[in-house]
Amino acid sequence: MKLWTLISSGLGAGYAPKAPGTFGSLVGLALGCALLSLGHLPLLAGIVIATALGLYAVGKLPEANADPKWVVIDEIAGQMIPLLALTGVSLRGVAVAFVLFRLFDILKPGPVAWADQRADEYGIMGDDIIAGLMAWLVILALHLVSLL
Repeated sequence: MKLWTLISSGLGAGYAPKAPGTFGSLVGLALGCALLSLGHLPLLAGIVIATALGLYAVGKLPEANADPKWVVIDEIAGQMIPLLALTGVSLRGVAVAFVLFRLFDILKPGPVAWADQRADEYGIMGDDIIAGLMAWLVILALHLVSLL
């Protein structure tokens, strides 16, 4: 297996027989929680690194314009973003971050759908980054009204 395929597949998580995007999100959640336990700066660094690696790796794939189901580095990077809104790792906060990200990723509202229409690495990575940012904003709003 080539290095770019390994990175793009989330170290193989994308080859799950069912729901590879959910498996990729779970990898992102685990990695994000580990980084968040070290602080927000390590988590932010992890998001930047995963996004940069994803853009480069997906751009190296011959089938990048088709958004193959096994490519889940985008879910890994996107899933870590809403964790930035948490003050720390808690079951409730992590569950909300996971559910919101998956909802925005699956339903593809507004700008998520716009990014998803691009047939390149920026579209593949972009829709999940935007979904992660939307989930982050909802969690921030929940903090403001003291629901989380």
